[in-house]
Amino acid sequence: MGRLHPAALRPGVPEGAPGHEDEDRHVRRRGGRLHLPPWASQPTKPGAQPFAAPLDDKLVPQETLDGFAKGSLTPCEFNGHTYCLRNDIAQVVLWYNKPLMDKWGYKVPTTWEEYEALGEKVGKEHPGYLVGSVGDTNSHESYFWSTKCPAYQLTEPNTLRSDLSDKNCTRTAKLLDHLIDAKAVTTKGFFSQGFAKNSGDKVLMAYGPSWYGQYLFKTAFKVPSKTMAVAPPLKWEGESTAATGNVGGGVWMVSSHSANLKASTDLATWLTTSDENQAAAPTYPAYTKAAQAWLKNPANSSYFAGDVSEVFRSAADAVWTGWSNTRFPDATAWSNAVLPELTEGKSLTSVLPDWQKEISNEAKADGYQVTNE
Repeated sequence: MGRLHPAALRPGVPEGAPGHEDEDRHVRRRGGRLHLPPWASQPTKPGAQPFAAPLDDKLVPQETLDGFAKGSLTPCEFNGHTYCLRNDIAQVVLWYNKPLMDKWGYKVPTTWEEYEALGEKVGKEHPGYLVGSVGDTNSHESYFWSTKCPAYQLTEPNTLRSDLSDKNCTRTAKLLDHLIDAKAVTTKGFFSQGFAKNSGDKVLMAYGPSWYGQYLFKTAFKVPSKTMAVAPPLKWEGESTAATGNVGGGVWMVSSHSANLKASTDLATWLTTSDENQAAAPTYPAYTKAAQAWLKNPANSSYFAGDVSEVFRSAADAVWTGWSNTRFPDATAWSNAVLPELTEGKSLTSVLPDWQKEISNEAKADGYQVTNE
């Protein structure tokens, strides 16, 4: 690794950030789907030192680590240590068009069963309107992660459980198949070519990440202000609490090779926890106090039809940690084994075995032991 200046890694790091003037420091940010790469937390060869410093080892106070949203540092943990700080969360929530829901007299669903029933009703009463999409490369994170499907579950550091015959996977697939048949859930991606122009104004509901508000509805679909609202993550009937998924986010790591560990750690801590930096961040901060400052910023909240604060906060603490961060991306198997089959008219239920096989093959190629039970 060469020396990494933090300002080059994340454009816009203010000159006043702690230790900004000190270039003899290694700080790295990773974005996209979160996974702690093996070179970060494990030696690349016998006697080597992992890239990332264990931040919980006298670098970051436990009080600070405890201030992150529940479970949000799980992607940073390996062998009992924490090797990174979470920058932002993309917690999944239920988005809905409030004026249309009110006009048509629809009640916002709180369970998956209610969501399914309403979707089937929308398909009959308002053909062309949609309650969701399964056609994007991250759609599985919104639906299958949120319903606690064990598609990517590490039971040991090098053992992956991928069991898509689990009831949480099969009932999710069955529900979505019903809604696809009702033409209320589309197999076209929200971000696919032409969707915004042709169908962007027909999305009554969407189950997706917190950034959908600004970057899907406002920017891509150009939905007018005070239209979109959010509701808490859904749960199955009989369950007392809801879980949810996560679609993106980033982490900061500090190099264990730095001669200035304290200065590097101070910078990473400031970037992730300070109101000064995070209040104007583009996406929802993982650090709870910084998230409060973010929510108070009108730029992050004035667009919506109502206050999103409580839904965003509770969903941030509800992300299921059973969908593990592996050494390989989870989008590939979904994109290769599922999306083409859905386009050809096959059901989600019928392609679950192919999806599981693709995941298993990827995992084995990356050195994992795999169990499908």
